[in-house]
Amino acid sequence: MLTGNLGLFIAGFILNFLAAFIIVRFVYYPRGRCNNYVFTFLAFNTVIYFIMGLFTSIEISIGAGFGLFALFSILRYRTETVPIREMTYLFVMAALPILNSIFWTSGQFDRILIVDILVLAVMWFLDREWGFNREQSQMNVVYEKIDLIKREKRDEMIADLSQRTGLAVTDVEIQNINFLRDVAEVRITYWNKK
Repeated sequence: MLTGNLGLFIAGFILNFLAAFIIVRFVYYPRGRCNNYVFTFLAFNTVIYFIMGLFTSIEISIGAGFGLFALFSILRYRTETVPIREMTYLFVMAALPILNSIFWTSGQFDRILIVDILVLAVMWFLDREWGFNREQSQMNVVYEKIDLIKREKRDEMIADLSQRTGLAVTDVEIQNINFLRDVAEVRITYWNKK
């Protein structure tokens, strides 16, 4: 009996890890080619699945799941600012093993497959920006055409910044003006097309 339970536990882990790996490797990674968070995503997913697998009661598992989310929201990795996209993936990597563990424990194997496939599909769909354009305010620029910072010349300034930077600039925000040097520090917002 113990061997059968262990086999089911390992099978559940493999299914959960496979879903997490597919999301990280084939949805998250190709868009940014950044592997800084890959370890964190997969480690979170694995450890949370094992923690949830230790609880035999579904009520305890659900309470522990909410507790983990509360702890995660308090911690929020205070050591460094994590970008919104990575925070979203981290949240998914923390939620997926909780769902998988609860469904696995209750014997709802069909729901595990449905949930994993739907989460994977939604993440893939949204990360491809289908129907949405992702704006990202990311760049501060020192701008020397001080005559274009006037409100009535805003469109000219956006056109000039787009032409000079090669980015599809959609908005500008003046951060600082230095009339002695005839420059302005502006933050540009542009379409992020990776």
